[in-house]
Amino acid sequence: MNSQLPVHHAETSPDVERWRDPRLCPTERADAMLPLMSLEEKIAQLVGVWAGADASGEGVAPYQSEMVDGELRWSDVIRHGLGQLTRPFGTAPVDPVAGARSLAASQAEIAAASRFGIPAQVHEECLTGFAAWRATVYPAPLCWGASFDPELVEQMAGHIGRSLRAAGVHQGLAPVLDVTRDYRWGRTEETIGEDPYLVGTTGAAYVRGLERAGVVATLKHFAGYSASRGGRNLAPVSMGRRELADVILPPFEMALRLGGARSVMNSYAEIDGMPVAADEAMLTRLLRDEWGFTGTVVADYFAVRFLQTLHGVAADAADAARLALRAGIDVELPTVDAFGPPLVEAVRSGEVDEALIDRALRRVLTQKIELGLLDEGWQPLPDGADELCLDDPAGRDVALRLARESVVLLRNDDGLLPLSPHRRVALVGPVADDPMAMLGCYSFPAHVGVRHPEHGLGVELPSLREALGDLLPGLTHSPGCAVTGDDTSGFAAAVAAATEADVCVLAVGDRSGMFGRGTSGEGCDATDLRLPGVQPELVRAVLATGTPVVLVLLAGRPYALGPEVDAAAAVVQAFFPGQRGGQALAEVLTGAVNPSGRLPVSVPRGSGGLPSTYLSPTLGRRSEVSSVDPTPAFPFGHGLSYTTFEWSDAGVRGADDRAGEVSAADATGGGRLDWAVDGEVAVGVAVRNTGTRAGAEIVQLYLHDPVAQTTRPVVRLIGYARVPLEPGEAARVTFLVSADLTSFTGAHGRRVVEPGDVELRLGPSSGEVTAALPLRLVGAEREVGHQRRLVSTARVAPAAVPRSA
Repeated sequence: MNSQLPVHHAETSPDVERWRDPRLCPTERADAMLPLMSLEEKIAQLVGVWAGADASGEGVAPYQSEMVDGELRWSDVIRHGLGQLTRPFGTAPVDPVAGARSLAASQAEIAAASRFGIPAQVHEECLTGFAAWRATVYPAPLCWGASFDPELVEQMAGHIGRSLRAAGVHQGLAPVLDVTRDYRWGRTEETIGEDPYLVGTTGAAYVRGLERAGVVATLKHFAGYSASRGGRNLAPVSMGRRELADVILPPFEMALRLGGARSVMNSYAEIDGMPVAADEAMLTRLLRDEWGFTGTVVADYFAVRFLQTLHGVAADAADAARLALRAGIDVELPTVDAFGPPLVEAVRSGEVDEALIDRALRRVLTQKIELGLLDEGWQPLPDGADELCLDDPAGRDVALRLARESVVLLRNDDGLLPLSPHRRVALVGPVADDPMAMLGCYSFPAHVGVRHPEHGLGVELPSLREALGDLLPGLTHSPGCAVTGDDTSGFAAAVAAATEADVCVLAVGDRSGMFGRGTSGEGCDATDLRLPGVQPELVRAVLATGTPVVLVLLAGRPYALGPEVDAAAAVVQAFFPGQRGGQALAEVLTGAVNPSGRLPVSVPRGSGGLPSTYLSPTLGRRSEVSSVDPTPAFPFGHGLSYTTFEWSDAGVRGADDRAGEVSAADATGGGRLDWAVDGEVAVGVAVRNTGTRAGAEIVQLYLHDPVAQTTRPVVRLIGYARVPLEPGEAARVTFLVSADLTSFTGAHGRRVVEPGDVELRLGPSSGEVTAALPLRLVGAEREVGHQRRLVSTARVAPAAVPRSA
């Protein structure tokens, strides 16, 4: 299996040697190969085939999807070569070693069938880890956002990338960079949060980890997918150009420029009537001409055919292929359809210009050459594949650390938490003893494993009950009800358990699934933000016992808990924390771990007034002109700790020290610093741990722009830093902030830095201001573009502790 494949000589001309010459750049090699290929060979490189690895280790079999007409035969599929193999590990449970051998056998067949010996580029889902049986399941993306720790997310992505490469996979379909706009959307669980800066910086970190492991990162879903009407999956998007430019697009810019992503997947969305899959302005003029992207654009699954069947902008499959190619889609996924025989016939008849085929093919071949797939030394079976392990101790350690950092303590009245081992504790609720409550819909057990229960979960996955029981041996348990349905017969036992306890931990939330098979996940949208099923009634019944309640939410979206939230003595939020999530939650509840997560999405108080996130202008907030109050129960960025922190000595100065300095005290007296529209300022604050145990504070920096030529959010995040501190320890956090970060889409549709007064606000959340520092942007209005500064730079340095401390 490891033997080198024979070299295929398609011709004897010098051009043949040029495409094999490693001394040439990938683009030159691709250009040399392209004219040697037949039309059928060209188009074969622009399609994928959905094929599951055989458990025998002998090959793969095409997956017969109901979305595509006709049966696919393997020999026919690979006759002219093949562009991509779709999810050989992510289609059915297969032992990792057997899967790697099957994939290698199939790759050898694909290369042998091609005149040029070109293997397929293999892609897999990898949002919460390599979506394969027996692979580590990491926390879902909302947990990444809650950690406010891009460095740890990058470590996680590095582990995922190395697992993919070791199995023979070249491309990962992650990260999701959609900014949450409506919590009712089922795929909220796949997003990093509701703020583009948090999404962009965290997403770019994930991309760096994956790409540095040698795996092509794929940015999803470009763009606008999360802004669908009513939070309904694939519903039309009614969004203006400013919301698109200022909220939706920046994370993609960051992931391309700061992460180096080499692939982009189109959004299913139609924005103002134009499906993105057919939008040349989005996929070519913006992405390539303006932003300079040179990688591949792959179609979201069946998106090309959807131009005909769902959007109604194409007459047939050939027409859909024409629109997609013209817009800038290079590869049809998951399997050959519109880019198959319909496209071949359309090119031969002159309906589709072959130049569009060549444009896409050049990008595909260039990427394959970059990956080493056309090098003479390429081998179908990666070194070490015979001992492949996808769930190793190092990966599980990263999963645990990220899960710990993602748990958010929202309330802790009277210090009810951490739980004392000497108190009687009851654990109640439908997700308390459900291991699947830890997993998002793109984890392998939830995405694929549920259809193959005979194989088991594939990884060790303790429930909250199991993990908490290890730390509290006297723990009692009663589920009370199911996540869905109207059965309340378990209420009496749950109420009795709570009544007899000193403290009741009430665990409620979601079960992730796909297309209506869960309460969260792709195609599992919600009509409102009440907890599913009879869980709201269970919450009220348990609170009515008078026993102090710790309300734990394991969910894929923030739920509006209504007035009941005020009756809970403590509230803890977790967002599908992965296979070690039960342990992480139990450690936070018992105090073995000090919580340090912060909300990546606001938690609404009521389910009305939607959609609404913290990124709202003045009239998007509570006002006297509306009876609906959208003020959240807990704002974006909020989170508590078991220790306390003191903030002091906030100030801002010119980056070169020549413009003077304004402190928070100066600001109260009317002091204001001039800030050049093309300049930088340094914003700093000292933070000290004034409690008795180690903890981490998340220092957050927000921009407030009180007067602008278009309405602006009251505040928006432009910097943050995770600051771990021992008891009594202090640190000074300094942000270097470019004026570019104040830019927005102005009245004439161009991104500008506008002169005028602004305020930089430091605080532990978007709803709490510790220091407000006024500045005045000075100079002429300045237009900025894709090359603007995208992020601030945070430095954390030790600070002296006052003698009185």
